[in-house]
Amino acid sequence: MIKVKVFRYHPQNDDESRLETFKVNKKEKMKVLDALNYINENYDAKISYRCSCRAGQCGSCAVKVNGQTVLACKAEIMNEDVIEPLDFDVMKDLIVDRTITDGRVKELELFIDECDTYQCPANIKPEDYENSKKLRSCIECLSCLSVCPPLKETSEFAGPYFMRYFGKFALDPRDCGERIQTSFDEGLYCCTSCSKCVEVCPKEINTFGGAIEKLRELSCRKGIGPLPPHKVVRELIEKTGRSVEPLGESFIKSISQEPSSESGELKPKIAFFTGCMIDYRLPDVGFALLDVLKNQGIDVIVPVNQVCCGSPMIRTGQTEIVEDIVKKNAEVFKDYDIIITVCAGCGATLKNDYPKYGVNLNVVEISEFLADNLNIDNMNPVDLKVTYHDPCHLSRGQGIRKEPRKILGKIKGLEFVEMEEPDRCCGSGGGVRSGKPDLAAKIGKRKVDMIKELDVDAVITICPFCEYHIRDSLKKEGLDIDVLNILKLLQLSYKST
Repeated sequence: MIKVKVFRYHPQNDDESRLETFKVNKKEKMKVLDALNYINENYDAKISYRCSCRAGQCGSCAVKVNGQTVLACKAEIMNEDVIEPLDFDVMKDLIVDRTITDGRVKELELFIDECDTYQCPANIKPEDYENSKKLRSCIECLSCLSVCPPLKETSEFAGPYFMRYFGKFALDPRDCGERIQTSFDEGLYCCTSCSKCVEVCPKEINTFGGAIEKLRELSCRKGIGPLPPHKVVRELIEKTGRSVEPLGESFIKSISQEPSSESGELKPKIAFFTGCMIDYRLPDVGFALLDVLKNQGIDVIVPVNQVCCGSPMIRTGQTEIVEDIVKKNAEVFKDYDIIITVCAGCGATLKNDYPKYGVNLNVVEISEFLADNLNIDNMNPVDLKVTYHDPCHLSRGQGIRKEPRKILGKIKGLEFVEMEEPDRCCGSGGGVRSGKPDLAAKIGKRKVDMIKELDVDAVITICPFCEYHIRDSLKKEGLDIDVLNILKLLQLSYKST
């Protein structure tokens, strides 16, 4: 027997809302839905929940289990599981109100607006619907809307569910609706590219990459987007090769390190892809990398002619210049065996986007590089209490979660505590920090609210954009908590006495 807690709620008596505990005779690989059926059958509990198995409406059984969105018919029930409704208005127990969402579908006319060139049934070639094929597999479970960080902070954003709809029709040759303009009006540039919607989607629909990025690209081509601050970033990249203005001498120029004949003999040849923020805004992180690798007996080269990875252009839809960016970096890094990154966004772009342009580099994120090979013999204790923030482009973009924690676990004297949602978006990605600063601030405050509950000395992360934004968010709340790249923490362990 296992114990399961289920949320009970009745709209006529809010005081009766509670978690109720039941014992369930679990069978092998028993699902959450089976457990709910068992409870009602054996306890006459009359728990209200949706399920449409074999009724042609797969997806209605979506719930939260231990805070994570799942399909009740797919997730296995475990001892001490807590079953709750999705983050919408609750009608009763686990049933949420879908009225507003379904009404918006009708209001936005989310059905094919047929062109005169097609007659029903339309005959279209496979290549004409290939781009939107995956977007059509949505089962309308609304899980993506339940977990979307921007959606919890603003009514300006329609949310990933609707962006998928807009993208599906915008890429359909039969549709003549103004989907691109509508998507822009419905908050196209409010998405932080956190990909939480992708993570929870039971059909594995890449709503951000497959719909939102495509819509942003199409909006730029039509002159609808991007937002003015994003245009400034493009101008900077075209002019300087970097997406931000320098605050002082760049990291690369300050070390003036050209590959020498001696360094050319390194086995393997390791290069450091700095990214714009490390080069122009956070050079101390770059120097920390050099110090840490030196203490590990590892030689690394910092190629001089590298430029922005192109992520800001890809994320905001300004893709016309991306191919040139990719070519420049491919030429610079072509002779290296390993390319180390310390920026989550750069690493995700080099790994996931460059292959689309025919460039495949051996990119290794710094925590991947150090997790299994970190020599702790010459490290001193660090008397700090810290928590860790998972950058979206690291945890979901690269699948890296355990490695940073493994490193933190090796540092002597360090007290590490997890925050409630370590992988919750901080609000800095997808061009939102520059294009929608008020929204970014609201999302950042949610992260700060989690941090201040922990009474920590510092927040550790591996993303300069997250570092900047979380630091700003903490200052706005008057909190004297430091934010450090994990390399700065390691550097501290070598210098402490």
